[in-house]
Amino acid sequence: MSSIRVAVDVGGTFTDVCIFDDDTQQMRVTKVPSTPADPMIAVMNGVDRGEIDLNEVALFSHGTTVATNALITRNFPAAALVTTRGFRDVLEIRDGTKDDLWDAYNDVSAPYIRRRDRFEVSERIDYNGNTITPLDEAEARRLAELLLRRGVKTIAVCFLNSYANAAHETRMREILEEVIPDATVSTSAEVLPEIFEYPRFNTAVANAVLAPLVSGYVNRLAGRLRDGGYRGDLLLLHSGGGSMTPRLVEKFPVRLAASGIAAGAISAKHIAQQCGYDNAVSLDMGGTSTDIALVADGELRVSQEWQVEYGHPIIFPSIEVLTIGAGGGSLAHIDIAGSLRNGPQSAGADPGPACYDTGGDQPTNTDANVVLGRLGTSLAGGVKQLDRSLSEQAIRRVIAEPLGMGLEEAAQAIISVANANMADAVRLVSIRRGYDPRDFALLAFGGAGALHGADVARELGIPTVVVPPNPGVTSAMGCLLVDIQHDFAQMYNGADEDGIEQAFITLETEATARLRHEGVAEENAILQRKISMRYQGQWRSLQVPMGSGPGALERAVRTFHEQYERELAFRQDDAPVEVYQLHLGAVGKIPKPSFRPADPVPQAPGEPAERRPVYFGVTGWLDTPVYDRDALAAGTAFQGPAIINQLDSTTVVPPYTRAEIDEWLNIRIHLEEIN
Repeated sequence: MSSIRVAVDVGGTFTDVCIFDDDTQQMRVTKVPSTPADPMIAVMNGVDRGEIDLNEVALFSHGTTVATNALITRNFPAAALVTTRGFRDVLEIRDGTKDDLWDAYNDVSAPYIRRRDRFEVSERIDYNGNTITPLDEAEARRLAELLLRRGVKTIAVCFLNSYANAAHETRMREILEEVIPDATVSTSAEVLPEIFEYPRFNTAVANAVLAPLVSGYVNRLAGRLRDGGYRGDLLLLHSGGGSMTPRLVEKFPVRLAASGIAAGAISAKHIAQQCGYDNAVSLDMGGTSTDIALVADGELRVSQEWQVEYGHPIIFPSIEVLTIGAGGGSLAHIDIAGSLRNGPQSAGADPGPACYDTGGDQPTNTDANVVLGRLGTSLAGGVKQLDRSLSEQAIRRVIAEPLGMGLEEAAQAIISVANANMADAVRLVSIRRGYDPRDFALLAFGGAGALHGADVARELGIPTVVVPPNPGVTSAMGCLLVDIQHDFAQMYNGADEDGIEQAFITLETEATARLRHEGVAEENAILQRKISMRYQGQWRSLQVPMGSGPGALERAVRTFHEQYERELAFRQDDAPVEVYQLHLGAVGKIPKPSFRPADPVPQAPGEPAERRPVYFGVTGWLDTPVYDRDALAAGTAFQGPAIINQLDSTTVVPPYTRAEIDEWLNIRIHLEEIN
């Protein structure tokens, strides 16, 4: 019986592969350079480099950036929108807001489908689902024939009030598929059966334009894996923290947007709980960006609305992750006012930091860490060799000389600005939500997270930093920890507990059927109810857990008041509360690997692999022992704070303060003891 589980996470600079053997309970990891032109090449390169026999693989899970990159670059196929007559410009009008209210020249980016490709047909349904104007099928057929002549095969159908009655959208799709047999059609009622036409229209349009790109990539990769001997389903991580099979990806490809960043948050939650922390902030610092998520009371925050670009909402449950332009490849530069800045521009994988010697000549965070001795000169097991002299040249030319600073001072300043940016982002996901970061542990991982974690924690007063083993592939490990998951929603106005119960039963019937279609056994199916509520007269709602049985609605209302007060510092217990929407999460549990071995016996680290000078800000250069992280036994304890360089598999231990590595899975740095 197959016993190998493989997870692959595609990042901007590296593609990470995690291989876990159920029989031996051993995990192997490997990294290969990403191939932005075709991510599948890097995935298969990782399979080859990891010496993976696909015939022995029981599960292959994948976090992909294909959908996110397509939305960012807008590299879409020819597409059209079919909508109710008079509503052609809903995508253009939007909600009237701007990212920067005071910048008259900063316009919101254009809709995903241009106006000349948006068409109208005669039909109208009211808010109760009653037909006012029947669909003009002759007009609909003429439009379908026009799209056929234009060669358009990607179509979104978005009719007003279709969330209340989808009959017209369904018939329009049937006509389009009759006239254009190979068309890919997304209807707004199927993708997002919710009120508010603009978010619904935009989500359906995003789903439509991504369908050919994402399904093409997924099917090509699934085919390559099959050819190599893999016989299971390729599982794709989606933004809500679950996984989908290729069959569901073809229907809902927009769910794969933000796929990759969700994996890191999932892994952070798992590791934090294994280390005994129900409250944790994850700091996933990669080559291009830093992704920050909050785990509170053992649960990740989930957002019901998110966007790749401002003004283009995607209304699907998504793990709430704040992404900022602060990665190992983020460019340090001087702005027009003469101030030092860091990011959001990035050198990425191509041309990369200056020290990569692949054409980049601008200084990055990686270059600063190399100059300061915090990074060695061999990364990812020798995949990348770094040239320190190129880092020095770039920092001198771009930062040190213009600002009149020494080389080390300039490199330290680059790191300090990056740390300040990340600390501000942590404040946004914690303090802005009513949480005190001092009550949390900081989980630092990703290609560069552990290099910066202690400094970020010190600035925020966070007492504990946890660094997992193999932190550079933590996001890939997260792909091994996800379940099959689908989300269902239904609009509901009123406060009738019996009516709410019946509506949930209907949703649960549909959810159970979908899980069965995905091959989930009944004993592994879990259904989770939630309900969106609001004070009467409001249009924004708050989602809270919903139980079942007598008194469930009353308990949900009490939870609503409590959560409203925590997030908005206000509550009004005597105000009427109304139900806005019902939500159901359908989870198909899959077996998960157990990463935790027997408790380790604490021991000294032994002799260092080498010594090298490392620059530590106020104390300057210090002769520092460097340990091979992979060779350290579980439970190794240090006197001195450990700077963990996951990319070159070393642990740098400066001898001027105290820290402990006291669990097999993490390194804790107790900042209250640092001078």
